[in-house]
Amino acid sequence: MSDTTAPRRSRRDRKAAEPVDVATAEPVDTAHGEVSPYELPGPTRRVKARKAARGYYAPALEGAPSTTRQASVLNTALIGPVTGTQGVANGRDMLSHTIITHDPVTAYNSTPRLISSPNSIVCGGVGGGKSSFVKTVYVIRPLVIRYRRAVIFDKKNRAGEGEYAELVRKWGQGEPIRFTTDGSGSRLNLLDPLIVNQIGSAGTYRLLHAIVRIARDGAQLDEWEEKAARSALKKTLAVHDDGREPTLADILPLLGSVTDESDMTPHALDRLHQAGLGIRFTLEGLLDEYGGLLDGETSKGVDLTGKLTSFDISQLPNEGPSSHVVRAIGNQWMLGRLRTDPGWQTTCINEEGWDMVEGPAAHLLKSNQKLSRGLGLNNVFVFHKGLDIPLDSPGRTVISEAQSIYVFRQDRKEDADWAVRTFGFDPSTAETLQTLAPGQYIFKYGAVPETHVEHVRSSIEVGLTDTDEGMRGDGRQDDA
Repeated sequence: MSDTTAPRRSRRDRKAAEPVDVATAEPVDTAHGEVSPYELPGPTRRVKARKAARGYYAPALEGAPSTTRQASVLNTALIGPVTGTQGVANGRDMLSHTIITHDPVTAYNSTPRLISSPNSIVCGGVGGGKSSFVKTVYVIRPLVIRYRRAVIFDKKNRAGEGEYAELVRKWGQGEPIRFTTDGSGSRLNLLDPLIVNQIGSAGTYRLLHAIVRIARDGAQLDEWEEKAARSALKKTLAVHDDGREPTLADILPLLGSVTDESDMTPHALDRLHQAGLGIRFTLEGLLDEYGGLLDGETSKGVDLTGKLTSFDISQLPNEGPSSHVVRAIGNQWMLGRLRTDPGWQTTCINEEGWDMVEGPAAHLLKSNQKLSRGLGLNNVFVFHKGLDIPLDSPGRTVISEAQSIYVFRQDRKEDADWAVRTFGFDPSTAETLQTLAPGQYIFKYGAVPETHVEHVRSSIEVGLTDTDEGMRGDGRQDDA
């Protein structure tokens, strides 16, 4: 063998590969502080570690920590739609980009029933898109359904009238029912036959009780005042049973009258007399300040005209009881009016309706829930935040019973946490609620988990729901 000839390598030597240095994981100190997922030793990635050490495999890439909720978007399968196709288009699911359709009346009448209550809650901060959503999803779009109509208590001012006035003229059959404090608007009679015949004397007393409490900034009536008010109302209805329509002014002379209470001691009679006078003074002050609203029979123009009716209370002062009184009486009048026109499903929209779920009016609302359902009425309450509603208010029950929930942006953490607790959202939804863009909301109905939805409007709906003319300066007259 020549010196220059390389020695022949055996077959075993040819198969042998150069050894590869494999990095070993350093020990992890888990006894102090938090540990990053990258520092934890993961499972063995190779079936045969010996071959990996000899270089038979490519280097393994380091994985990234994730969660089941995050990794679910890696699934290439189609995501099922959150809702079916029945109802009214509400918007677009932000995850699957499928259409979201829902209508409380349709869902309530479905077989099997999807929700147990037709009432709805729409809440969120200013500028989140609540008004545009309610106008389209609860007013304009359902009007094409047969035997469906909407009644709005319109509180927001827009160029000297309610923001729904234009919609009423285009989609209704007349003008909005306007209420003012100068006597130029419409009147509502507390003792209107539609109210008395519908809710009876007991229900009428509850309405009178609520009006007195509203006028007193929510102060409770004691048992002597309740006795005086109930007695005066009973006498008023009896006197005018076969005559003209009684009004609130007819109750005043009978408050404090104790001539029929012969079984009381002189001291008790005097106390009852004083209690009646207290309520009389309260109602007299209400009539003196807001006489144009309450001092006569219900105006002839107050009626449910066509498929869209608006109680325009935008010109009533924010301070004081006037708008709350009109809401309370108007709601009871509407129940009586619905009884005379069966077969329709009516959506009652309470814009800025926090006073309907807080305070004396909430007692009326709660007591009339079963009655409202029997008349085909579903209520929509629109307000900013739920923390303003007292814990002991019956409005809390009304809110918890609502089965169609729409929550727009909540600017404060405590408001977002309230929504999560009240409506049973996933805890992680609280952060989403604080970062929602205008027009986006969290939607939940029945027992179905919540969904992140974007409200979508047509070009026609954008024009009908625009409320920013004042900020743009539309209608400004240029200086000559």
